Amino acid sequence: MSVRPSASHEFVFTSESVSEGHPDKVCDLIADSILDAHLAGDRNARVACEVLCKGGDVVLAGEITSAATVDAATIARGVIRRIGYTDPGEPFNADGVSIRELITLQAGEIGNAIQGAANAPQGAGDQGLMFGYATDESPERMPLPILLAHRLSAQLAKDRHEGRVAWLRPDAKTQVSVRYRDGRPVQVETVLVSTQHSSGVSQPGIEAFVREDLLPRALGEWFRREIAVIANPSGSFVVGGPSADAGVTGRKIIVDTYGGFARHGGGAFSGKDPSKVDRSGAYFCRWVARKIVDSGLARRAEVQVSYAIGRAEPVSTMVETFGTGDEAAAKRFVDQQDFSPACIAKQLNLLRPIYARTTNYGHFGRPGLPWES
Repeated sequence: MSVRPSASHEFVFTSESVSEGHPDKVCDLIADSILDAHLAGDRNARVACEVLCKGGDVVLAGEITSAATVDAATIARGVIRRIGYTDPGEPFNADGVSIRELITLQAGEIGNAIQGAANAPQGAGDQGLMFGYATDESPERMPLPILLAHRLSAQLAKDRHEGRVAWLRPDAKTQVSVRYRDGRPVQVETVLVSTQHSSGVSQPGIEAFVREDLLPRALGEWFRREIAVIANPSGSFVVGGPSADAGVTGRKIIVDTYGGFARHGGGAFSGKDPSKVDRSGAYFCRWVARKIVDSGLARRAEVQVSYAIGRAEPVSTMVETFGTGDEAAAKRFVDQQDFSPACIAKQLNLLRPIYARTTNYGHFGRPGLPWES
C-alpha cells in the first residue's frame, strides 16, 4: 500500500538502491543493451529478454522477433567489461564467462494479438496493471528516500570509474531512512552503505569514507552530521557480484520505481520493448502523474492503468491524490489521455535505443528521459 500521511502522522520511511555491479542489475543492463541493439536495427523489434548470471556462467533467454542482426554474447561481454568485472582471478569476468543463449522467436499468437487485423490499432503486448507516481517533495518529483539512495549508489559508481576511491569494487547497496512529519520530509535519519571493496580495507576506514566524504557530496542539502551511519555491517565484502550471488533480470522492481512509497504493478521493465505495457504503460503513468503535480492539481498523484492482451484501449484507469489537491480535476486530466500502446510509444518516442540509460539508479526522476520532460 502507498503511504497516506495525515496532519498528525509522523513516520520514518526507508528505501534502497543498488549499484550497476549488483548481480540483478548486471542482468538488467545486459537485457536492456540487447534490446537497444535490436531497436537500433529494427524499430518494430519485439523483444522480451531475460538474463541470469552466476559465477562464470551467463544465460541469455527469452523471445525476440527482429529484423536486426545482433550478437547478444558480444553485447553481454561488453556490458560486463564496462561495469568493471574484468579481473581474471574472479569467476565472473568479461573475457572468461561462458555464455549460453536460449532465445526463440516471439510466439505467433502474441504477435498476432499485438498487431491485430490490418489497419487495426496496436494491442497491448500483455495483460497487467501499471502505476505511476509523482510528488512535489523534491524537484525531481520523486519520494526523497529513493532519490537519495540512488544518489549514493550513483556516486559510489562515479568514484570508482573515475579512480577517486581506488578500493571500491562494482557491487554495492545503499539504504536511506527519512523522517516525515505532516506528510513532508524533514530530515535524513539513517544511511546504510554496503560496498564491495578490495582486500586490505578496514570496516572503520569504509565507514569514515561514507560519513566524511560520500554523504556530504551525495546528500547535499539533506546532509547533517547527526545522521546515523551504518557501513558494511557484514564486515568484509571482498567477494561480490555474480561471482558470489546469482543475478536475474527483473528482481529490483521497487528499486526501479518509487522505493516502496507508491504501489507497483505486476511486471518488471528491463529487456522489454515498448509493446510490453509493463514498461511503456508504467512510463506513461509516471508522465501523467508528473503532469498532475507540475500543473498544481495535486501535491501527490498516483495513476493506475490496466490492459488486456491484444486490446488497445485500457481496461481501466484510476487516479489518487491522497487529499492533496483537486481529485476531480486530476481525474478529468487522466480521462483526456490516450493510453493506447501505439499512442504512448509515439508520444514518448519509445521506439528507439534509449533503454540501457534507464537501467540503473531509477527509471524515474532522472533528466533526459522522455517521460520526465
